[in-house]
Amino acid sequence: MKTVFYLFFVSTIIIYSQSINNIMESNEIDSTKFTIENCVNEFNIVKIVKKEVGYQYWFVDEDFIDGRTLKMSVIKPNSQTHKPHFHIEDEFFFVFEGKAEFYLNGKTKTVEKLSTFYCPKNSIHGIKNVGDTELKYLVIKKIK
Repeated sequence: MKTVFYLFFVSTIIIYSQSINNIMESNEIDSTKFTIENCVNEFNIVKIVKKEVGYQYWFVDEDFIDGRTLKMSVIKPNSQTHKPHFHIEDEFFFVFEGKAEFYLNGKTKTVEKLSTFYCPKNSIHGIKNVGDTELKYLVIKKIK
């Protein structure tokens, strides 16, 4: 199971790398801004953003490159961060620990670890922890 998670994580990094390379090739970004120091982000508990029902950790925030983001969210058992909502960006979710209920435009689906969820832009969506352990998931999104 850990292998699948690492494959997903590596795939995500490859996709981000390709996006960065495409942007650099179009001369929109100065490649000298990217160094090993700012291209590697190791989890640091001191940098978490505490929420009422858990916390978030931004591996890639919207200021790093072109609005693309990679965030980890952790939610306490039987909780949710907010009610279903919508926004103009699409999102990808990847559950790597726990049991989640995804909501999309009036329907729900319960999944466990190593599951993904795609939410198209302007769709009413949400995620909640329906398990007895922490729910941990990644959110990939480009903020416009």
